[in-house]
Amino acid sequence: MSFLPASPRSSLRGFSEFCAVGFLAVCAALPPARSANWPAWRGPNGDGTTTTARNLPETWGPGKNIKWKQEMPAWSGSSPVVWGDRIFINSPSKEEAQPAAEPTAPAPKGRRGPPGGRGGFVGGGPRGPATRGPGGQELLLLCLDRATGRELWRKEVDRGNQIRMKHNSSSPSPVTDGRHVWVISGNGVIRCYDFAGNEKWTLDVPGKFGKFGHNHGYGSSPVLLDGKLIIEVLHGMKTDDPSYLLALNAADGKVLWRVERPTDALYESPDAYTTPAVLEVGGKKQLVVSGGDYVTGHDAETGAEIWRSAGLNPQKKRDYRIVPSPTVRDGMIFAPTRKVPLLALKAGGKGDISTSHLAWKWTGDNAPDVPTPVSDGPRFYMVGDEGQITCLDAKTGAVIYGPENTGIGRTWGSPILADGKIYITGETAETAVVQAGPAYKLLAKNSLDGTYTLSTPAFADGEIFLRTATTLYCISK
Repeated sequence: MSFLPASPRSSLRGFSEFCAVGFLAVCAALPPARSANWPAWRGPNGDGTTTTARNLPETWGPGKNIKWKQEMPAWSGSSPVVWGDRIFINSPSKEEAQPAAEPTAPAPKGRRGPPGGRGGFVGGGPRGPATRGPGGQELLLLCLDRATGRELWRKEVDRGNQIRMKHNSSSPSPVTDGRHVWVISGNGVIRCYDFAGNEKWTLDVPGKFGKFGHNHGYGSSPVLLDGKLIIEVLHGMKTDDPSYLLALNAADGKVLWRVERPTDALYESPDAYTTPAVLEVGGKKQLVVSGGDYVTGHDAETGAEIWRSAGLNPQKKRDYRIVPSPTVRDGMIFAPTRKVPLLALKAGGKGDISTSHLAWKWTGDNAPDVPTPVSDGPRFYMVGDEGQITCLDAKTGAVIYGPENTGIGRTWGSPILADGKIYITGETAETAVVQAGPAYKLLAKNSLDGTYTLSTPAFADGEIFLRTATTLYCISK
């Protein structure tokens, strides 16, 4: 069933298309996730929090609290994942040296120079796209030894890498269950490996279901849930094909279901770079998906839409692509958009819940355009794109404090809440450490190598794994 008025996009394709195949449940064969690991983007709970990473350092820098550092082949927005003694991370190969450019005459006064530099979603950080290459053409999965950072093996997942506005074709993060690791390239090729690096299966998603049509490339990370690998494809800027959710049997890559997700969003607004969140209602799991002007809840077993809320783009603007992912915590669903409005919904609804389950709506300053917010239950923390933090009451939206300036500048990585602290990493590899709680307290501001940093750190036990443009650092007391 659909709760969206008929539109050219939805009426042409319909809402639900199920690719029925035999379903072999593998969840019983997989080991239970240990929360001391960091198995996916945003951690063991998928919400940017962990309760088992303790005794974490508040301060670090070159020569201080750095257990080891490992050079990366190239820069990437992909985050590391950690299980046991292994670390997995996506990366392009090393970029080949480019021939020196011919010197050019300075631009006449009154004319603008070449594009690039900082500013906005397409700005590019410390070095803009005009001066920063995408990395090499191989899109790799690296396996590192957790104790030393030494590379154990690397595999070519895909080929074909390019600048995707501020990121490249390696942005999605891997996911692991302790026996296997799954990875998707920014071009849509999925591969599954065991921990020894043996490939188990592969699937070219665009080759099977049609080319991705995102304006800024593909950036959603896969979600592993009860033996299923969930892939989100919300697009429309460069295609007339419908958006959809895809579930694969994690063991062999076979399609379990594919469900279209209709939208009447316009121009660039159908595009989303979000990762689904997992919500449990009445003992049953739902996938929360944000993008294309709506936030929706889907049955995790079938993909069928259970509920839908409008309100992410009330003025129907044509450029409301969504980057920050939804956050679920203690019966609340937080759905950012392109800054405002940010919606807070109560879980448990069915059908159109745009009004019935709206708890509060934020239309003030400092809502995120890129970083995904985090909540500790009573409080909701959001970080704006310039590194400012605001704390709200999670149930009512009342301001507790903020916006407070952390001083780290432009920020793409998402905040992580661990060991009673909120860690916020900016584009120049600076990390602000803020005390979690009802009063703002900046505990520290830490610098590393100053390079272009888009990745969200991983936290396991007493260690932080922070990826900059050039290096993966293990930070520990």
